[in-house]
Amino acid sequence: MFFCILLVGYGCRHKKESVKTVTKPKAEAKSGSTIFREKMGLSSKEVRDSKLYSFVSDWYGTPYKYGGCEKTGVDCSCFTINLFEKVYGKKMPRTAGEIYKECEKLKVEKAQEGDLIFFKINSNSITHVGVYLCDNKFVHASTTRGVLVNSLTETYYQKYFYTAGKLKNK
Repeated sequence: MFFCILLVGYGCRHKKESVKTVTKPKAEAKSGSTIFREKMGLSSKEVRDSKLYSFVSDWYGTPYKYGGCEKTGVDCSCFTINLFEKVYGKKMPRTAGEIYKECEKLKVEKAQEGDLIFFKINSNSITHVGVYLCDNKFVHASTTRGVLVNSLTETYYQKYFYTAGKLKNK
């Protein structure tokens, strides 16, 4: 037994070797919009407006709050209002229905980055608004998950999608 312990102890001793540290060149710092674009799987060619993606990245995950208009809680229309003011310098009315009235209607196939997406959720009137990004993806403030990106191809959004629109004074 003593012999085995001695052998194990001896086997654990070894000559220290100097370890060379290889310094890797510093990677370029990535902006919030670049990281967000990469998470979405978009190439830089697919993204026309990095200011838009930077704004979305900054607000992503903000919780939903009915009537809220801040990063502590925001509803769909106020998120859209803030986005348009900061990214495009445009003012918008306060509700999704009022925003809809200020738009030129578009077929969703014609929607481009920064256009609006409208929904009628369990209603005959516009109840929800989001902003089109690309490839059927849009950003919005979901009542259950806050600010996030979803696809118009998801069953829920297909069911309630109404139309796309372009702000007339955009």
